[in-house]
Amino acid sequence: MNDITIGIIGVGNVGSTLAFNLAISGLCNTILLKDIREDFTKAMALDISQAAKASNNNTKVKACFSKDEFKNCKIIIITAGIARKPNMSREDLLLTNTKIVKNIFDEVQEQNKDAIFIIVSNPLDTMVYAALEKSKLSRNRVFGMAGALDTSRFKHYIEEKLTINYKNIDALVIGSHSNKMVPLINHVKIDDKLLIDILNKEDINYILENTQNGGAKIVELLKTGSAYFAPAHCCFLMCKAIISDSKDVFSCSVKLLGEYNYNDLPLGVPCILGKNGIEEVLELELSKEELDELKNSMSVIENSINLLKGVKNETNI
Repeated sequence: MNDITIGIIGVGNVGSTLAFNLAISGLCNTILLKDIREDFTKAMALDISQAAKASNNNTKVKACFSKDEFKNCKIIIITAGIARKPNMSREDLLLTNTKIVKNIFDEVQEQNKDAIFIIVSNPLDTMVYAALEKSKLSRNRVFGMAGALDTSRFKHYIEEKLTINYKNIDALVIGSHSNKMVPLINHVKIDDKLLIDILNKEDINYILENTQNGGAKIVELLKTGSAYFAPAHCCFLMCKAIISDSKDVFSCSVKLLGEYNYNDLPLGVPCILGKNGIEEVLELELSKEELDELKNSMSVIENSINLLKGVKNETNI
């Protein structure tokens, strides 16, 4: 294993679970944790480090509270941000989390000049936009984890409706990380068979509806939180693809430069991940109906970014 450091900013459920996955895998030498809660972050660093030792991995986990400590990362995952609270407007959530993300780049970018940044903070696609605007980095080094998570939920609900033995589910979700995401149902293959040739319309609608509301369902059941195992593991898999230079395909929120007829806006689309981050954005052949759904999905992001620009003009973010 090369001398690789991965930084995690925001040590809540997603951040700490990701750190645990990384530590017990031995994927990197050092994991740096950064959060405003100092004692809590120190506790997570100790606990996760001890878990690594139980697996005989020598991964070091360190809590960092100064610019000089949080440095030389190959990858930095940003999960920091607040969840929307009762009586909080969408504008307030957007403004608050944008400030958090931009402050993070002020604190860590100088000491991590070669880092690849994976954004997990919500509203995700808009936070990718804000991170790119603040950092001035190229799109291959700043992108969002969402499509990989949405695709895992898509596969879960597909599996629920299958009554046949199978070896592989080939499925993909594109679009915004919202209930306007686009699960590509007509492209799903179960081994070599199209899913639409296996399931009836009622089952298909069940899969689509539950995929698009997958995160909300977990929030509803938890009452006081949101999903973290699946988001954290999807982040781990993306880190693994980058470090191993595997060229695996993940749906990522990435700034488009003409692909799908959009420019300078982030959208979840399939990308090849490797040592340089996003190595290539893949442009799928989509039907008119799928393109219309994608346009509807993009409108969610455009509205959020326009809202952010309006706030920016008023508050000089």
